[in-house]
Amino acid sequence: MAPKGATSSGGGDDASAARRNSDKPKYSRFTQQELPACKPILTPGLVITAFIFIGIIFVPIGLASLSASERVVEIVDRYDKDCIPENYSKNMVEFIQSNETDKSCSRTLTVPKLMKSPVYVYYQLDNFYQNHRRYVKSRSDKQLMSNTYAHETSTCAPEDTTANGLPIVPCGLVAWSLFNDTYGFSVNNKVLEVNKKNIAWKSDQDHKFGSDVFPKNFQSGGLIGGAKLDLSKPLSEQEDLIVWMRTAALPTFRKLYGKIEVDLEANQKITVLIQNNYNTYGFEGKKKLVLSTTSWIGGKNDFLGMAYLTIGGLCLFLALGFLATYVIKPRPLGDPSFLSWNKNPSGSFNLG
Repeated sequence: MAPKGATSSGGGDDASAARRNSDKPKYSRFTQQELPACKPILTPGLVITAFIFIGIIFVPIGLASLSASERVVEIVDRYDKDCIPENYSKNMVEFIQSNETDKSCSRTLTVPKLMKSPVYVYYQLDNFYQNHRRYVKSRSDKQLMSNTYAHETSTCAPEDTTANGLPIVPCGLVAWSLFNDTYGFSVNNKVLEVNKKNIAWKSDQDHKFGSDVFPKNFQSGGLIGGAKLDLSKPLSEQEDLIVWMRTAALPTFRKLYGKIEVDLEANQKITVLIQNNYNTYGFEGKKKLVLSTTSWIGGKNDFLGMAYLTIGGLCLFLALGFLATYVIKPRPLGDPSFLSWNKNPSGSFNLG
């Protein structure tokens, strides 16, 4: 029998072990939500001031954005249907897939007003879903970055290997469907050079496409998807491919083709010689050629300015409405007469 006042060491050890193994978190003011907090009271004056401040900031930004967008000069020419001969107007897919048909097409564009250099040349595709899940996944980023991973084609089906089992570089549907229409520009029989350097993101060139990766077995199958690549150039220097491989989020998109680095005068006639090679007819797509200048907000974009004006105008309208309400029918802050139990004349509550 243990002496009076003695304790069992085993019981103490069990209690200590229980405390050590407890799931109870360590106390802190953060976990117990005891940190100082700021709880602003939304007084009428504060709300009205905030709305006025937002309106005063947003409205000028919206006006400046719209003004900058209006200064952008843009020429948009849809050519996919006009570049089909009349005898193929009811069978456009046959025309574009045939190796015997002449795909050249001449267009004339009129410059509406002075376009200061650089003038950016884009191609626009409509109803082309580059964001489709199977399309986006059909590529190998490892293969694009280094020649070490040339055989990494497991994610590229159906354009992964040739019939002989050799890897395709670059593999996948994205690269295979590379845009292959070409444009030549001239004014008064004088050729306008199109600079195709520095049209891709530098980060893509440096970090996503390797300087030691060269095209192999590309577009060598029976079904050609789009443009071919220069076998003597590494992928990091093939900027048309790099631009195309940055897939678009929406079914209507523009991609940079090049830059014209001379001014285009108002009312000048630009002759464009188009090689209409890319097949958008099978899925009822559209092709457009776009010439555009830029401003501090980029290309032509009325939506940004309209969005700022709408939000700014709505805030000013609400501020005036709240101010009129506050002046005509003021309500004392913290008036207990507006509490629900003070509105019940009987003083009782219906809990049912």
